[in-house]
Amino acid sequence: MKTKFTNKLLLSSIVVSSMMIVNIAAAGILKVSDTDFNAGAGQITFSEFAVNTVNPFYTPTDYSGDISDPDVSFAGWFNGQMLSLNAAIDCPGAAASACIVGSPTGALGLDASSTDTFITTDGANPTSPVLSGTPEYNGGIAILFSSDQFGVGFDGGFFDAIGSTAITAFARDGSLIGSVANTVTGIEFLGLVTDDQTASIAGVFLDLVGAEPAGFAIDNIRFGGVDDIDVTGIPEPSTLLLLVPTLLGLRLLRKSK
Repeated sequence: MKTKFTNKLLLSSIVVSSMMIVNIAAAGILKVSDTDFNAGAGQITFSEFAVNTVNPFYTPTDYSGDISDPDVSFAGWFNGQMLSLNAAIDCPGAAASACIVGSPTGALGLDASSTDTFITTDGANPTSPVLSGTPEYNGGIAILFSSDQFGVGFDGGFFDAIGSTAITAFARDGSLIGSVANTVTGIEFLGLVTDDQTASIAGVFLDLVGAEPAGFAIDNIRFGGVDDIDVTGIPEPSTLLLLVPTLLGLRLLRKSK
């Protein structure tokens, strides 16, 4: 009886470890901070254009970038996405106007029929002006780069709830790379890089994933290639560390039999 119970316990541990490996290996992104972006990374502060500019379009000249840097454009969401028809189920507690569902289809592109983004002032943000979706502070924001980036991030907020808002990265073919949600209230830098250190982020998207009383806007976008972001202090996914107890468990299970 004891042997059978031990085998069952070992098998459960193996399954849990294996599931954790799959989840981590499939994550696709690593979280980064604003200090990980160096001086060579692109930066957009939204002070480059006038307040009330709708769906601003940036060339490298507009944000003092190099000629090899990307154009950056904005809209409410990507082709293939749409406003939820049942926000109470898809985004419990979130404003329906910022509950975007669906996955991008085909080559990643901004949906011309989506709601607008626009530059506005925000008394809750110390570096105003900011970029908001429609309606103000309660609409989705999609960002498209003309060339793939290794990392992207921006100041999001003002958040009144933890885990209410997420930045999601997509590849050029519209496939999901990964997502990071806010972990504090107030203004928080939401940044990510690809975990394989390739420049494969074609665009990112910000919308509500839960209740957020204050709404949200973005500011101080940072982006760049591998040379523009310092990842030396960023922990790698612990797949190998999790694999060790899994293999050990299999060996013990085989011996017990």
